[in-house]
Amino acid sequence: MTTALVSKRSQPKQERAQATYERLLDVAGTLLAEVGIDRISTNMICARAGLTPPALYRYFDGKYAVLEALGRRLMARQNVVLEQWIARHVDHGVAALRNGIEELLHETAAVTQSEPGAVWILRALHATPQLVHVRLESHRYVTDQLVAAYARHLPDVDRTELWQRLRLAVELGFAVDEMLREEDRVPPERAFAQVAALLRIDYGD
Repeated sequence: MTTALVSKRSQPKQERAQATYERLLDVAGTLLAEVGIDRISTNMICARAGLTPPALYRYFDGKYAVLEALGRRLMARQNVVLEQWIARHVDHGVAALRNGIEELLHETAAVTQSEPGAVWILRALHATPQLVHVRLESHRYVTDQLVAAYARHLPDVDRTELWQRLRLAVELGFAVDEMLREEDRVPPERAFAQVAALLRIDYGD
């Protein structure tokens, strides 16, 4: 499994350049949902965005760099939800964290739903060897944040054990979100309620 970045270019800082960068990602996400991972190309993205290929290559080294940026943007937006959720609940103890899991699942799903081409971005992060590290890094980050929150109230629990248990919970939480992008035979409310019930384990036992 590679952990090397697909692109070494940094995200632009100037307002105009940032707007172009975000437009390219929005267009790429929409196209990804229309044509899939194999067919999407930088030329296709440029044509839809009304930009020339050199404009795209100022920000991205190629197709997989665009896909990586899409993945990183989605994960960053999901992380904001997580950080805000922790801030709301962490001072109220483990019970508040456990009881708020369903809320977190709903809020994360809402962010995913709002992202152009989200289901295909998630597929790319699973299926493309050059991009697997993006998903892994993000899920580990989420686990680290949850461990820090829980550990404040569980000082006697082994950190390695806590991390491993929460890492499994994180994977399950993201898995149900991804499933609901495609599966219409399970109502989201039911799915989130049942997964939250599974994840309300006592991390202090």
